[in-house]
Amino acid sequence: MELSEKKMVRIAILDLYEGLENQGMRCIRQIIDDWGRQQDYKIIRDEFEVRLQKQIPDTSYDIYISSGGPGSPLDSTDSDWETFYFNWLGKMEQWNNDPVQSNKKHVFFICHSFQLMARHFKIGQVKKRNSTAFGIFPIHMLSMAQNETMFEGLPDPFYAMDSRDYQVVEPDYDRLSEMNASILAIEKERPHVPYERAVMAVRFNDYFFGTQFHPEADAKGMSMYLQREDKKKTIIDNYGEEKWQSMIDHLNDPDKIMFTYSHILPNFLKSATAGELASL
Repeated sequence: MELSEKKMVRIAILDLYEGLENQGMRCIRQIIDDWGRQQDYKIIRDEFEVRLQKQIPDTSYDIYISSGGPGSPLDSTDSDWETFYFNWLGKMEQWNNDPVQSNKKHVFFICHSFQLMARHFKIGQVKKRNSTAFGIFPIHMLSMAQNETMFEGLPDPFYAMDSRDYQVVEPDYDRLSEMNASILAIEKERPHVPYERAVMAVRFNDYFFGTQFHPEADAKGMSMYLQREDKKKTIIDNYGEEKWQSMIDHLNDPDKIMFTYSHILPNFLKSATAGELASL
């Protein structure tokens, strides 16, 4: 295909990492760029630093991905950056609810962004965990996930990177029904502790989807992260060396996070571009 015939896809990444060094943004960029090459699309990819610089994208993009990030998803209530963020969200909803607009705005919310959405839409309780969830864990699908495009090609359970101090629990099923939203996945069962299993994936509506885990995590980045001396020591001190070694082993298993990496966000990008896009 000649360059002039390529489809153009405009993608905005909302960076919620607050300047913190991370692998998440690198992974999101890599997934987008690899997918664009595979599909022979011309990708216009812009990033917006939400929390420090209060940057928010306009409505000109086809696809939006809102990242994970550090800190509490509760303490930012009524902050300036969160006000800007939810104003942007309102514009996305207004656009998608307008029948005149045929090119709908698809948004994927990751971890911290997912928790903000859960709090904003009041679909469940956002609470601090008793201990940090950090590692590669099985994610269990619910019945509503059987026909979910985002999970196409994935086994049940599938494995994903989990890194969070907060969680979404106690879902409000009346509110979910009112929104026509669906819980699609929950965390692994822990019969030895009396805690409710966290909500791990939700389809908020036809165009908004979110996960509390990190579908963008790749083996390269996680291996570099886990083998840093400070991180290795922290994991061993808190969870033991066996836990650290198990995480390294999972990274080397192609059926674990790399399988998730190569499916969920690419499935999202594919679904979001199923309609007509602008041509160069």
